[in-house]
Amino acid sequence: MKGKNILIVWPEFAETYWSFKKALRYIRKLSSLPPIGALTVGAMLEKEGCKNIRLADLNVRPLGEEEIKWADYVLISSMAVQRKSVDEVIALCKKVGTKIIAGGPLFTSDHESFLGVVDHMVLNEAEITLPMFLADLEKGNPQPVYTSTEFADMTESPVPLWNLVNWKHYASAGVQISRGCPHLCDFCDVTKLFGRAPRVKTITQVIAELDAIVSSGYKGAIFIVDDNFIGPNNKFLKEEMLPALITWQESVGHSMPFYTQSTIKLARDPELMELMFNAGIIMIFTGIETPEEDTLKACRKTQNTKRDLIADINTIQRAGIQVQSGFILGFDTDDPETIFDNMTDFIMQSGIVTAMVGLLNAPFMTELWERLKRENRILGKMTGDNVDGSTNIIPIMDIKVLRAGYQRVVSQIYSPKNYYRRIRTFLTEYKTPKVRPKFDWQHFLAFFRAWWHLGIADKGLFYYWHLLIWTIIRKPKLFPLAVHLAITGDHFRSIVRRINKNIATT
Repeated sequence: MKGKNILIVWPEFAETYWSFKKALRYIRKLSSLPPIGALTVGAMLEKEGCKNIRLADLNVRPLGEEEIKWADYVLISSMAVQRKSVDEVIALCKKVGTKIIAGGPLFTSDHESFLGVVDHMVLNEAEITLPMFLADLEKGNPQPVYTSTEFADMTESPVPLWNLVNWKHYASAGVQISRGCPHLCDFCDVTKLFGRAPRVKTITQVIAELDAIVSSGYKGAIFIVDDNFIGPNNKFLKEEMLPALITWQESVGHSMPFYTQSTIKLARDPELMELMFNAGIIMIFTGIETPEEDTLKACRKTQNTKRDLIADINTIQRAGIQVQSGFILGFDTDDPETIFDNMTDFIMQSGIVTAMVGLLNAPFMTELWERLKRENRILGKMTGDNVDGSTNIIPIMDIKVLRAGYQRVVSQIYSPKNYYRRIRTFLTEYKTPKVRPKFDWQHFLAFFRAWWHLGIADKGLFYYWHLLIWTIIRKPKLFPLAVHLAITGDHFRSIVRRINKNIATT
């Protein structure tokens, strides 16, 4: 591909919990995060001699025909939730006549749907399959599909091509330290895609990536995108990785906080939490899934069993690490008489402000998918959209009861009264972090935008002002966080409206 024009396309996301589109408007950003995987592929291509590389992130700008015509090859990386945008990009490429090379989770799990549509699919981990494709392309004999059962050596992965990114569009940056997860949750496809044995980059690699982000002009929060940050052995984290991150934070003036993903097992390790706090990890996303012990056992989420989950959440919050979480409704063991109230009560008591509740789906290749296929309970492909009210399985519970209960849960937890109350519950437990981002002019203006939209125009204005006054009196150092969470709530209420509209038309 030397001397060729390469256009890397990152398709548009549907509006979901993770998009934060409405919240991002307050700080005049268009997307939460640039496409780290696609930029890593870009770096691999540059290493192979490709110099004419561009990025088209459709979450921050539209894609024009002229760009497609410019490119010799269009590279598309995608997740399932981006499928609608993927189809549009493919149609545009076909219209122009530009060859398509595709990869990422969507194509890896459902490549058969794109046979004959996409010219070449480079599946699984690009560190292994992309060189295979490039070698055949050089020989003039590229194949339609490249796949591998091997897992990549993370120490060979290059620094993403950050020079392709315009940071003014993004709310955060990203870095990957490890891939893989040792757990066996039957509904999760992480272990199928990346294995159970976590593979880790070297300290030198990680620091080089962080320095590259800073050198590219970015100065904000950084998402450590690992599916399970504490998946690698704790000795490595405590003695090598976290001390290195602490030193790096000192070099940037403790102004670039991290957030990541972890299991709830973190609550049982005070030393690890303290090191994470000192390294600037101010937030984790963890899969709680359900408060029901029997359900956790049935879906093999055993790391969440035999523990007081609310006590564990409070322990992490008191250590200065905010807990966000995902929840699922529609498990076979869910009791329609109790699950909806139990989940609502759990979320309210825990102080989990960002509680992402969705219906159970079965991703392709997972144990759940295999079991339900044997039971003739698979309806088709999952959309990947966790707020469209759809499921690709036939649940045990009556689907109308399930959807109505789902609507009730999200409507209750994101009502202004309950949402602002949950922020207070969280802030009461939360320890003020030592690493905090420097606020720019847009963050300052966001307060005044919130003052108008949430403090005057919104129906929940009474609860908004009550939160701000309470925070000023009780937790003044956390006032910026309180405003940030209030703004995030505006996004979640828009998501609830979308859920209700989608279910009403289903």
